[in-house]
Amino acid sequence: MEIKKLRLGELLLPSNVLMAPLAGYTCYPFRMLAQELGAGLCFTEMVSANGLKFKDRATRRLLFTTEDEKIRAVQLLGGDPAVMERMAGSGLLEDADIIDINMGCPVPNVFKSGEGSALMLDQKRASAIIRGCRKSGKIITVKCRTGIREDEMFAAEFARMCEASGADMITIHGRSRSMMYDGAPAYREIEQAKAAVGIPVIANGGIFSVEDADKMMERTGADGVMIARYGLEHPFIFSELTKKPCKKTAYEILAGQMDLCCRYYDETFTLSYMKKLSAYMMKKRKGTKRYKERLYQSGSPEELLEVIGLIFGADTGHPGAEC
Repeated sequence: MEIKKLRLGELLLPSNVLMAPLAGYTCYPFRMLAQELGAGLCFTEMVSANGLKFKDRATRRLLFTTEDEKIRAVQLLGGDPAVMERMAGSGLLEDADIIDINMGCPVPNVFKSGEGSALMLDQKRASAIIRGCRKSGKIITVKCRTGIREDEMFAAEFARMCEASGADMITIHGRSRSMMYDGAPAYREIEQAKAAVGIPVIANGGIFSVEDADKMMERTGADGVMIARYGLEHPFIFSELTKKPCKKTAYEILAGQMDLCCRYYDETFTLSYMKKLSAYMMKKRKGTKRYKERLYQSGSPEELLEVIGLIFGADTGHPGAEC
């Protein structure tokens, strides 16, 4: 695929390879890693507008950032236009450059509450949310799906509504809500959406290699791609796509993530996040299953880093992290 800078309003993203917002994973340390390896943008985990409204501490922690994160993008979830408008313009999001509105989450509890992909069934309300968030003065993007069911897809129609309502970019997961995360992406639907609007369209779904990214771009004509789960399993994909040099080993990457976590988060969060990320990066790595139990039983950052060293073939004498 052709790697190019991507303009959103007054912002110029360094590449058109983006990292998706993933609950439980795209915390500040991972966003910095994705940026280091070449991602043009990485979104926060899904942040509930209602959680912000009620000043939920865990929700607010998702917004953590520092001045080292040059472009800050928050993914906001909600179904009430008034609440979304108020939170988008609140001081809680004052550090954000971009607000990405979640109109694609397919999980039942989100859908039943009228949020996420349910908004695709109520374009009037979806439009009101985009227009309301736009009043914050920030760049507004939307992440959606191709439709609700496989036999009823309407990505182009929805993309036109998003553009007319003031969205600066739209990311389309190439599966319907009913498909969840399985099945081949609907390339044709993304292609039609791209042809229907003038704003950038990012293609997402089913990208697990450089070849998959090339195929997605060739078939859809999209302006860029968004990597999701494969970015956790193989973070080097950003470097491979953008040709940005990376000399770090998998162990060094995980050790760096540990350092950042220990610097900005408590030990409980650090252990939970590092175990999940390490487990993802272990996938398809031969001879590592025997370490999985030890990985999850590790009770301190030092012990966990030692196990990570065994899994990824590092010198276990590497300096440990302290929380």
